[in-house]
Amino acid sequence: MLLKSIENRRSIRKYKPAPVSSEQIKALLTAAMLAPSACNTRPWRFVVITQRDALNKLAQAHPYAKMLETAPLCIAVVAVPNAQKNVRDGLPVGFYPQDCGAATQNILLQAEEMGLGSCWCGVYPKDATTSALAEIGVIQLHEDEVLFSLIAIGEKDESPNPRGKYEDEKVTWIS
Repeated sequence: MLLKSIENRRSIRKYKPAPVSSEQIKALLTAAMLAPSACNTRPWRFVVITQRDALNKLAQAHPYAKMLETAPLCIAVVAVPNAQKNVRDGLPVGFYPQDCGAATQNILLQAEEMGLGSCWCGVYPKDATTSALAEIGVIQLHEDEVLFSLIAIGEKDESPNPRGKYEDEKVTWIS
């Protein structure tokens, strides 16, 4: 059941050195590309990073991505805002953050479903983080692209307690 995967998903910051298979990576990317997007513009592309030196550089450049030092895989979600420019009189323009957020969440849930751990490391809209990551040159971006998020993925080497819960007081009913 999907709700069980949502309940069990945690931000994992310690990974075992086991590699993630190419079949698993394809399943993660398939889940990402099945995410909804404004007017089906799919304003994204993905960079798969398994090279240890590159993972370590990303871990050092991003202030909250130290887990990439142990993760065997990082999927970078790259936003392509111009994909929404000339669609239906510009109706979807500006929705790329929501769309890339949905793709990122799909990767996290697919990882949990496959028994893998993951951690969403936000990049956009933090200019300092974006600049630091651009400086190291691991992820090459086109002029019209935005690095949206880094996702650490691998076999879990920790089991953090749940942090979220249903809170009735945060719900307003209009019926």
